[in-house]
Amino acid sequence: MFERMKEKKKEVRVVRRIVLIVALILVIIIGIAGFKTYSYVTDALEPVDADSEKVITVEVPIGSSLDSIAALLEENNVIEDARIYKYYVKFKNESEFQAGTYDLVQSMTLDEITESLKTGKVYHEPLFTINVPEGLTVEEIAENVIAKKTSYTAEEFLKQIDDPAYIEELMVKYPDLLTDEIRGDNIRHPLEGYLFPATYPMYEEEPSLTLIIEQMLNATQSNVVPYQGVLEELEKSPHWLLTFASLLEEEATAQSDRQTIASVFYNRLEDDMPLQTDPTVIYAMGKHKERLFNKDYEFEHPYSTYQNKGLPPGPIANAGGSSIQAVLDPAKTDYLYFLADKEGKNHFAKTYEEHLKNRDEYIGE
Repeated sequence: MFERMKEKKKEVRVVRRIVLIVALILVIIIGIAGFKTYSYVTDALEPVDADSEKVITVEVPIGSSLDSIAALLEENNVIEDARIYKYYVKFKNESEFQAGTYDLVQSMTLDEITESLKTGKVYHEPLFTINVPEGLTVEEIAENVIAKKTSYTAEEFLKQIDDPAYIEELMVKYPDLLTDEIRGDNIRHPLEGYLFPATYPMYEEEPSLTLIIEQMLNATQSNVVPYQGVLEELEKSPHWLLTFASLLEEEATAQSDRQTIASVFYNRLEDDMPLQTDPTVIYAMGKHKERLFNKDYEFEHPYSTYQNKGLPPGPIANAGGSSIQAVLDPAKTDYLYFLADKEGKNHFAKTYEEHLKNRDEYIGE
């Protein structure tokens, strides 16, 4: 019995030693991990190379988000880690970065990089700019923007953006933005709604069509990809977002209108009602009309939201950032109807009877 007690004491001592060793190892591992994390973060907050004088040219596209700017800086080896830079900028409460071409060096501190991006200092002036207003179709962009601001004709521009081989290349280049939905049977132009409205600087006398087009796509991607997580939760695609946003862009005149009209469309979709928005009929008919008549609403076409329930097959115009945001942050209302008066102001109603009263009061005959 005495021998057994000695054995047990010996086993206890061995177990204690093992526990002590394991605990010590864990402390060492945690300490090493913590030190490495601290060192990594500290290094990431310092210049990439304090002695470097090599100039790195970085092009920040119009409409770029903080996420895309941080990723761009890391990709060009101007900063060590995009995530840490993003958190650093948020901690410092910095914002309003400017698009442009920047000559940066690896010896710059994070504060110096941030200040450069905020001031929007461009190291060479554009030769000219191309302004794409909100709410235009690709055909209007071709005729009223490209043909007037560049040496290309509207036909050349449309031929380029409709070229199946080029569209295939773009889908590979922008996999998160351009999906098979842009090649649907009823789609008039694959890039309809994907050419973001903004002012684009041109640094060449005769920029290529692909350069012009892809600047617009870069801006669209910068304004859509940040919502990728939200879209996944909703089980929706960028094509759905841009299609919905294009309807708001064509109907609304103010941010509050966009959010309220978005709520009307959501309410109608939920009640299995057709959206009945006039711009889809005009787009379906393929020609601009100041006013629609009863016979126009009977025009049968996949894009007509009078003849079909749900959203049209694709965007009917290029939507700006406000319309995109309104789709994902609509007002909370019970409205099912709205109309615009002669001054363009929208009036909303919960019932058809209220809607008829608004029509009589604000439109008349």
